[in-house]
Amino acid sequence: MDKYEAVIKLLLEAVQGNQSSTETKQDTNEIPVGVSNRHIHLSQADFNILFGEGYQVTKIKDLAQPGQYACKETVTVCGPKGAIEKIRILGPLRSKTQVEILRGDSFKLGVAPEVRMSGDLHGTPGITIIGPKGSVQIKEGVIVAQRHIHMTPANAQHFNVHDGQTVSIKVDGPRGGIYNNVAIRANDTSALECHIDTEEANAMCVGNSSKITIVK
Repeated sequence: MDKYEAVIKLLLEAVQGNQSSTETKQDTNEIPVGVSNRHIHLSQADFNILFGEGYQVTKIKDLAQPGQYACKETVTVCGPKGAIEKIRILGPLRSKTQVEILRGDSFKLGVAPEVRMSGDLHGTPGITIIGPKGSVQIKEGVIVAQRHIHMTPANAQHFNVHDGQTVSIKVDGPRGGIYNNVAIRANDTSALECHIDTEEANAMCVGNSSKITIVK
């Protein structure tokens, strides 16, 4: 009887091991989601005008991407038709100011931003930014962020994709579906995360605990 029990135990362990391997394989094909609301990246020069010389940002939370964080400080942006208050600053400061808004925000502000990757600002609309100490009017820099996936080169090899490639992603769930035109951003300073904005997330009932898969 002991011999039979030992055999059964080995068989059960083998089955459980196969199930665990399958689950691990499936998990590695899932990518966590980071839902992004409207926000702003400021240059040092513009930050000094808005908050005063010598003022330092107050970090309140680290973000998933290494070295990036949310700040306590917020600003107001004003367009030809209206304004939006309390737009959060994300750090660290950059070489150029960039305002990332939602598509719906463009109607309230009266601007017509294009869908762009971060940093691709040539020919984009400008806007007025108001802080507690002053205001600046940028000539360009307002965008709607293109959905994208941050990853390392090792991640890119695993998913068989490359930096700059455009893929589609699948969202499961009651309102799931496919999003096309998702850019791959692969470099050594990234953490694996798919970035979509709140409008895109709400359309498919996606939250920060959700995961997506790449489909080509």
